[in-house]
Amino acid sequence: MARNNSFSRKLLTWYSKHGRHDLPWQQNRSLYRVWVSEIMLQQTQVVTVIPYFERFMARFPSIQALADASQDEVLHLWTGLGYYARARNLHKAAQLVRDDFDNQFPENFEEVLALPGIGRSTAGAILAQALGQRHVILDGNVKRVLTRLYTVDGWPGKKAIENQLWELAESLTPEKNLTDYTQAIMDLGATACARKPTCSTCPVTELCRAHEQGTVSNYPTPKKRNTLPVKATQMLILQNASGDVLLQQRPPSGIWGGLWSLPECDGSTTVHIAQWCQQQLGLLVDKLEMQPVFRHTFSHFHLDITPVACRLKSPANHVMEADNRVWYNTQQPESLGLPAPVVKILTRN
Repeated sequence: MARNNSFSRKLLTWYSKHGRHDLPWQQNRSLYRVWVSEIMLQQTQVVTVIPYFERFMARFPSIQALADASQDEVLHLWTGLGYYARARNLHKAAQLVRDDFDNQFPENFEEVLALPGIGRSTAGAILAQALGQRHVILDGNVKRVLTRLYTVDGWPGKKAIENQLWELAESLTPEKNLTDYTQAIMDLGATACARKPTCSTCPVTELCRAHEQGTVSNYPTPKKRNTLPVKATQMLILQNASGDVLLQQRPPSGIWGGLWSLPECDGSTTVHIAQWCQQQLGLLVDKLEMQPVFRHTFSHFHLDITPVACRLKSPANHVMEADNRVWYNTQQPESLGLPAPVVKILTRN
C-alpha cells in the first residue's frame, strides 16, 4: 500500500508541473466535451485530435445539436480522423441521450457503459475527468506504464494479462484527486513513458521494476504480428458534364461504413472497367486513364488503390436513380463523410 501511495503522490506532483493542463476539453469542462474528446482520443494522438475536437464543438456545441444532425454531417467532420465506427457510435449515443436522458449525459457508470462505443476504461475516464468520480482507467498509455512498472510479461491484449493490469490499475488509483490522477497517468504514458521512453524525466523510476532491471524497452510485450495481406481495388473518377464526380454511399457497417466513396471495381483492364460501368452503373464510358497506384493501410490489411479517370459518353444524358449515389461538386462540396484516400484522389484531380 505504501508503494501505491508513493506512486500516486509522485505522479500528481509531477503532473502539477509537467502535465497537460491546457487541452481544449479541459476548458469549460463538461460531461459532453469530455465524452467527445475521449472517443476521439481512442487510438489517436492528442495533437491529431485537437483541431477535430475544436471544429466538432463549434458545429455541435451540445448533445442535442449532435443528436439532431445527420450522420453524413457527423462523418464529414470526422473525415481524416479514421476509425469511423467511433463517429457512428457517438452519433447513436447522442440520440439515446437526447431521447432517454433528456439531453443530460448520464452520471451513473453502468448507464454510461451501456452507451454505444463506450467501454469500461472510456466510461471511467469520462466520469473521472468530468466529475471527479473514482473510476479506474486502462487505456494504451496506462497499460504501457503498468507493464513497465511491474514487469508484466505477455501481450496486454490477452484477456488474462488485461485482467492482471486492471487489478494493478485498481490498486494504484487513489481515493481523491481523480480528475488530475487519470489525466496524469495518461500523460505519463504519452510522454516520459512513451513507446520511446525518456526515463530521466519520469517521476517514478525508483518504483519501476523494468527501469531497475534495465529492461524498459521489453515492455509492453508486443503482439505477434503476421504479415499484413494486400488487397487491390480500382476507384473510378466518373465526371458528368458539369465536372461533378460520382460518389456511392458505402454500407452502414464495415470498412468506411456510411461514408461516401468513389465506385470501386476489380477490373483488370480498361475494357473490363468500361463493361463494369455499363452493367453496374448504367454508364457508358471511354478514354479511361489509369493513374499511379498508392497504398492505404488499415490495421489488418494493405489496400493498393488505382484511381481510374473515366470520361462519360454523352454525360449530359446520364440521370441518377439510385438513392445511394450523388454527383459531388468538388468546388462546392457538400457535408459528406469521405474516406481519406477519396479525399486524396479528389484533391489531386
